[in-house]
Amino acid sequence: MEFIRTPDSAFNNLPGYPFAPKYLEINGARLHYIDEGSGELILCLHGEPSWSYLYRKFFPLLTQHYRVIAFDFFGFGKSDKPVKDDDCTYQFHYNTLVQFAEQLNLQNVTLVVQDWGGLIGLPYAADNSVRIKRLVIMNTGLPSGLGIRSITELIKGFGFFMWRRASKGLMAKPVGKTIQLGCKTSLPKEVKDAYSAPFPDNNYKAAARKFPYLVPMKPRDEATPYMQRARKELAHWKNPVQIIFSDGDPITGHLDKFFKRLIPGAADFPMIKITGGGHFLQEDKGEEIAAHIHQFMAKTK
Repeated sequence: MEFIRTPDSAFNNLPGYPFAPKYLEINGARLHYIDEGSGELILCLHGEPSWSYLYRKFFPLLTQHYRVIAFDFFGFGKSDKPVKDDDCTYQFHYNTLVQFAEQLNLQNVTLVVQDWGGLIGLPYAADNSVRIKRLVIMNTGLPSGLGIRSITELIKGFGFFMWRRASKGLMAKPVGKTIQLGCKTSLPKEVKDAYSAPFPDNNYKAAARKFPYLVPMKPRDEATPYMQRARKELAHWKNPVQIIFSDGDPITGHLDKFFKRLIPGAADFPMIKITGGGHFLQEDKGEEIAAHIHQFMAKTK
């Protein structure tokens, strides 16, 4: 697989992101992560087309009590970027998470997922439950891959279908503009520029272009077996689960109740609805969410 690397100079002076970069080599490519604080471990997984910058507002509070890691999937952030769209398969991203956790020997993890972080992270948790102590599920889904089976599903999925249709054009523009569309707050120019920084031009966007088309829609889609297996395993999951969704996400905002019904471990923890948050709720309300995560973890020691 051929990779390209965003010049380190593209990441100079990012607002609110003072973290020292750390790197692992996975299959000959460089993967970036940040690792701050000490104590119980929190692993944060980003989605499309964001990167670990999305979690920067979590760190000031949570690193006072915990070790917090956020990494960039290949194709995003400071990690190397595949050149070819077709190399950016679901298994490629899933295996990246597997190898990352194995290389760092991550144990007793509180796994925080949002967007594609959930579509990769929740199947990973289901397959590797021995490593996962808690789940925090935010603005994500776990699509069945069995297609649209009712008019209700069609209506609820309308936001995603519109996003998928628009994604090709959006990915040709600066990524910061796409992040802004998924936020309720108005982002300063320097923050939008920080989200765009990993992508000097469209040659760096193979993974970002491909992600919308990896969401499984049919039984034969690559990710469908992962989603089906995760649904089956999570239906018996009794470890603590906190569900945090925002009130302004047209893409996945209706799926909080699905997770509440599916996962027994969520029964003891009321769902949290973040007021004034968009799809990228970590950007809109990061400090507030970090406080909720701290409270959740303190209750479940």
